Parts: sequence; C-alpha cells; structure tokens
Amino acid sequence: MRGPNMSQPFLLAPIAECAPGPPRAELRLAVLGARGVGKSALIVRFLTKRFIGDYEPNAGKLYCRLVHLEGEQVAVQIQDTPGCAQVQEDPVQVLDALSRCAKWAEGFLLVYSITDYSSYESIRPLHQHIRKVHPDTRTPIIIVGNKADLLHARQVQTKDGLQLANELGSLFVEISTSENSHGVCDVFQYLCKEVGKAHHGSSADKRRSSIIPRPKSPNMQDLKRRFKQALSPRVK
Repeated sequence: MRGPNMSQPFLLAPIAECAPGPPRAELRLAVLGARGVGKSALIVRFLTKRFIGDYEPNAGKLYCRLVHLEGEQVAVQIQDTPGCAQVQEDPVQVLDALSRCAKWAEGFLLVYSITDYSSYESIRPLHQHIRKVHPDTRTPIIIVGNKADLLHARQVQTKDGLQLANELGSLFVEISTSENSHGVCDVFQYLCKEVGKAHHGSSADKRRSSIIPRPKSPNMQDLKRRFKQALSPRVK
C-alpha cells in the first residue's frame, strides 16, 4: 500500500449505490485491521453474498447499501480501510487517517487473520485508539478472527481471541469469509442492531437533557396543596 492513499480523505463521495429518496435511518460502520486479513472480502461478501479472493491494494472505499433490519429499511455505510497497522509510512499520516475514520463511524469490526499473529497483535492498539475517540462504551466494537477455514495455517488460537475480547470488553467471533456468507451476515446484522440501540439510547439522553423543568408558581403549588387537603378524609 502506498502512503499517498493514507493522506487522502477516507470518505469518498458520491455514493452511487444509495439512490436519492426519502430520508432513511443511517448507520455508519468501519472495518479496521492489518493488511491482508480479508477486510474487503468481508464487506463484499456481506453486500453481495459473493466471495472474491483477490483485490487490488485497498485505497479506502466507502460502500453503501439499503439493508432490511428488523422490518425497517436502513442505509448502511461501510468504510473499508487500508491496512494501516502495517504501513511503514509516516505514522502521523496513519494516525490522522485512523482518527478521521474513528470519528466518522458509529460501529466497528476489528479484523485479524487466524493465520497471521501480527495482525492479531494490531487489534489492541486499534481498539484503544477507538476508545479514545469514543469513550462511551455504547459504541459497539466486535473483534473478528477471519480465515477460520485455514486451520492448517493457524497461528492464533480461538482462546487467544476470546481472551483479548474479554480484556477489551468486546464481543468476539471467528468466521470464514470464503466458506459461506451466513457468519459474515450475522456479524454485520448484529453490529447494525447494536449501533441502532446506541442511536436510540443517545436520542433518549438528548430528549431528557432538552426537557427544562418549568418553574412552578408558588400560588399554584399552594392551590394544589389545599385541593389535596380538601379531598383528604383526615382533614377536619
């Protein structure tokens, strides 16, 4: 991967896949991880149900599709990201690109390959950086161990992925993007639901904070007190 791609904006527009129309619920997801772990294949598998094994170097594409989620049509935007954890270019550019992506997204998949231990080691710093940008733990992060079909080349054990996820307070799953689309779809569907829950939670918080209690008139309070006393059988 070349450095100039990292310095360009992550968000690419326009997004031709989402036709203009009435406003819909919108979810913004990002898929992060080291180079070669299968991030692009994962996204394409979810969007098209097809598996494509070979890709050109990732320049950070933004995908958008309409997805039916619990009876509602939702516009899901998915940011595919370069393998920034293994880039040997300017670390300032890498951190800046990662920060912009983290600020934009509302839910994250952190992907490593079970055949590449170094990609597993990149998950913790990625997670820590996201939590700096999103200290609210309601922002969902799922750790994904990809290429689970390549057991003969496994370098990362399942228990290692579980342990890391427990330490970081995230969910964990192992999948094989190449074998079938069911596991991939389940991961994205679950992430979408969790982002939707976070949306509802933040909206409720905003509604509560926007409700300013009205100052009550002392005369009105006195009238209410007298009215209660008049209705009370204990009042003589």
